[in-house]
Amino acid sequence: MKIPTKRLTAALAALMMCISCTACGDKQTDDIQTDTSEVITSAAKTESSETAATASDFFDNEDYDPLSDDYDPYGGGGAATVAETSFRLDTENKTEEGSKAVSVSETENKQSDKTETVAETSKSSDKAVSKSQSEGTDAQLTISVPNGWSDGTADYSQIDGTVKNKGKSVVDGWTAVISLGSGASVEQSWNCDIAVKDGTFTITPVEHNRSIDPGGEGTFGFIVKNPGKIDTDNAKLTFGTSEYTAVSGNNNSGNSGGTSKPAANPTAKKVPEPTTDDWLSVKGNKIVDSSGNEVWLTGVNWFGYNTGTNTFDGLWTCDLNSSLSEIANRGFNLLRVPISTELINSWAAGEYPTANFNHATNDYLVGMNSLEIFDYVIGQCRANGIKIMIDIHCAKTDAMGHMKNMWYDGDVTEKDYLDALSWIAERYKNDDTIIAYDLENEPHGKANEDPRAKWDSGKDSDNWKYIAEKAAMAVLNENPHALVMVEGIEIYPKDIKKNGDFSSTNPSDYYSTWWGGNLRGVKNDPIDLGKYNSQLVYSPHDYGPAVYQQEWFKGDYTFDSLKKDAWQDNWLYIYDTNTAPLLIGEWGGYMSQPNLKWMTYLRQLIKEKRINHTFWCFNENSGDTGGLVYDNFGKWDEDKYALVKPALWQDDNGKFISLDHTIALGSNGISLSDYYGGNTTTTQPDKTMRPGDVNDDKLVNGVDLALMRQNITKWQSTDDVLTASPQDTNGNGVFSIADIVLLTQYLLGKDVTLKSYSS
Repeated sequence: MKIPTKRLTAALAALMMCISCTACGDKQTDDIQTDTSEVITSAAKTESSETAATASDFFDNEDYDPLSDDYDPYGGGGAATVAETSFRLDTENKTEEGSKAVSVSETENKQSDKTETVAETSKSSDKAVSKSQSEGTDAQLTISVPNGWSDGTADYSQIDGTVKNKGKSVVDGWTAVISLGSGASVEQSWNCDIAVKDGTFTITPVEHNRSIDPGGEGTFGFIVKNPGKIDTDNAKLTFGTSEYTAVSGNNNSGNSGGTSKPAANPTAKKVPEPTTDDWLSVKGNKIVDSSGNEVWLTGVNWFGYNTGTNTFDGLWTCDLNSSLSEIANRGFNLLRVPISTELINSWAAGEYPTANFNHATNDYLVGMNSLEIFDYVIGQCRANGIKIMIDIHCAKTDAMGHMKNMWYDGDVTEKDYLDALSWIAERYKNDDTIIAYDLENEPHGKANEDPRAKWDSGKDSDNWKYIAEKAAMAVLNENPHALVMVEGIEIYPKDIKKNGDFSSTNPSDYYSTWWGGNLRGVKNDPIDLGKYNSQLVYSPHDYGPAVYQQEWFKGDYTFDSLKKDAWQDNWLYIYDTNTAPLLIGEWGGYMSQPNLKWMTYLRQLIKEKRINHTFWCFNENSGDTGGLVYDNFGKWDEDKYALVKPALWQDDNGKFISLDHTIALGSNGISLSDYYGGNTTTTQPDKTMRPGDVNDDKLVNGVDLALMRQNITKWQSTDDVLTASPQDTNGNGVFSIADIVLLTQYLLGKDVTLKSYSS
């Protein structure tokens, strides 16, 4: 994912922000079928050029009006208002140049893996100051200290700030200054850059909260290690050409040292004993259980074990037990857990880096080391009916570690990487809670980078296909029942005969896409696991224009253009040719246009083909996507969840389906045996697709003919293979005038037959 600054060092931190977000947009095409119950957008009053009619066309809900004056996606009283729908940015940023490259603008989040983060001070700090006010008529800075704790070696405090524009004009740029003592250092920050000198913290905005509209506000926060006395009233705000003294917010914690009473009673569930009857395998392009029943993995990512937090991010404020229970209650049957090679090998060596969490909120974790907490997480997932997929996200423990091209980094070698996989697979081989391993997150590299990941039949040290086979065997030799996920790379040669060895450094010689999203090499050089091919799943990542403006997003893109220009040749062909299943390991983003349109189209593809997936992400501190939660991990983004929900595995009654044969998925779900009526061998039948039934009303009539006539202009080439579509009435795999003629004859009572496409 991203430009994640997925690092949260010693981070017991709480987050986030509330800033303006635009979200309604282009008219939905006729191909998108949106359930009327779905509300899949955030409010967006800022895009005044869009009409209510346009929004209504895009969202199939007659009661939904994001442009109405009283529309509130959070139901009132939340941390985000209509005009200030939260981007909830923080330490996970995704941005790319042809893929996902870090933005180096001075306004972007520049998290360091050092204990002291020193960001370059914005030019806005050089602005002249004309006056000073304690309670400004044009601006207000509020500083609070909602959290404080100790890990036994150092004290930490969370500091939150809000900059409010009380004036009548937009202000571009602001600077806050607060003194926290000469021994203080930044552990983590969000929504800001910070420069530290002699105990003085100079805070400047990042791109998304730099400009503040009248009546609007921008938020920021950071974790400070070993602060002196925190006097929030000494903070100063430079806003435009004026200076203001801060006012105090709610200072609840100070340096509590973890001695406060728990914020809530622990909500741990009784943990069942581990089992070994839920292992999965593949059959064609489907994943099946031990009885041959098709299953659908529909999960979510929650990062932190890769960042330096050494547990899940967000435990600085949220309760672990409650969060896991809610993930299950909301229907996510798989949890993708990013982790570093370095952390696993530390555990293997008997070393346990400190897990950073709020001792008050999660007091039942106090006294556990980081591995013991990990085992505790496994138990609670099991109790909630959630399965786990381990994701080797980076070599070194570092929120920026995923930015490295390869699976090795410095003193973390290829051997260390393989050893880590072997160790963790062996440790949990008798517990089917950990059901899958994503071998490496987003191997990548551009044509002119060295090293860069390649994919061919060779055995070079930079050949991801070769290394992936070794990594898979490291897992499967210990646990032959686990699924192994193989991601793609970034580039692939356009001409294999001339450049099959990836020797060219010319970018124009390659197809380029998202990191981990290029699986073109599978066509010529598929992963070969021998007798273990039954455990192989390919796992691309895919993102929208909010992460990076790929070529296929330029202009007015559609569902069909995305299939043709991005998905089909990069990875969808693997599914369509019945080669292997797919699991989209990361997808997600902001509920603003044009990103929302892309998310809606990808969800459509996921639903149509029942592609396995893990949504990015639960965390609110993902900088260029946001998360499913906000307000310090305390509230769910109901609009975003409403978008994802239709792509979660549910029965006809709306019950979420577990991947566990005996344990139901949360309070709103059922077990796998409940769904299939015991250990049956029947697979879930595919929904019947009637050729000619374009609007899916179970009828073939003149309405369908009219829709086909409207849609024909969107098809530029008969090379667009449908694989299965009601428009393809003659079953030849393409939609053309011939299909319209055939349907016309059928409706006139001619002796003709409508056919479905069969590969």
